[in-house]
Amino acid sequence: MTAETFAEHRGLLYAVAYRVLGSVAEAEDVVQDSWLRWSRVDPATVDDPEGYLVRVATRLAIDRLRSAAVRRESYVGPWLPEPMLTSPDAADDVVRNDSVSTAMLLVLEALSPTERAVFVLNEAFGYSHTEIARILGRQDADVRQLAHRARKAVAVRRRRYDTDRSTQRQVTEKFLAACLDGDVKALMKVLAPDVTLISDGGGLTGAPRKPIHGPAYVAQAFIVLSRRRPEGSRVEIRQVNGAPGFVITSGGTAVVAATFYLVDGAIDTIHVVSSPEKLTGVS
Repeated sequence: MTAETFAEHRGLLYAVAYRVLGSVAEAEDVVQDSWLRWSRVDPATVDDPEGYLVRVATRLAIDRLRSAAVRRESYVGPWLPEPMLTSPDAADDVVRNDSVSTAMLLVLEALSPTERAVFVLNEAFGYSHTEIARILGRQDADVRQLAHRARKAVAVRRRRYDTDRSTQRQVTEKFLAACLDGDVKALMKVLAPDVTLISDGGGLTGAPRKPIHGPAYVAQAFIVLSRRRPEGSRVEIRQVNGAPGFVITSGGTAVVAATFYLVDGAIDTIHVVSSPEKLTGVS
């Protein structure tokens, strides 16, 4: 019964931890640590298993995020959240979809660990301030203040992107076809005038260590990337962090994952992750 109860809530715990941490590997570690704690508890003494487990996972995630913030200060090049595959069905939920996008996860980096947890629990999962106060062991008034600060900070930094699935898919297909054909002009047609490419190789690949701006430079960067693909590699359009993107695999292992964010039907922002340590969620 203990294992069955945990299995019932495992997906929720992972979803919360991933949004708080922006890391597939660390979210999985949080879930595992939550199981270890749950396995030592007598279920008969727990009135609300979901509340107990979310409380444990959230607090573990907050602790890990504080440690991660220190490590990221010495990170080589731009830092991006670890991409993960999501199902098309999940993407139909606009609120959940937005909360898992790499663009939103980057915005959440501006929050303190506790503010981030409050925002995620409230905005993405619908927990009330009173419920969050119990999860975090804080007063209701404290949580309301944290939530207010978090929403204000997010509103300032958040950019609204297109959410139409059909348009996203069509533009992604055109982008990928142009890359594979080496057609710079066709590639530039789907890029916004102020498009930005951010690449995360963690210092382990040849990814640019600074953002690239402008259609001409971004298009050229992808033409070069396409030409450098490992022989025999595959490129597939996949649902990545709630929206169409593409994943390049070589020998069954993911080597690149890209996500696109559109404004008025054109690609405005591109996130590319090539660090081998951050691609377990798309392999």
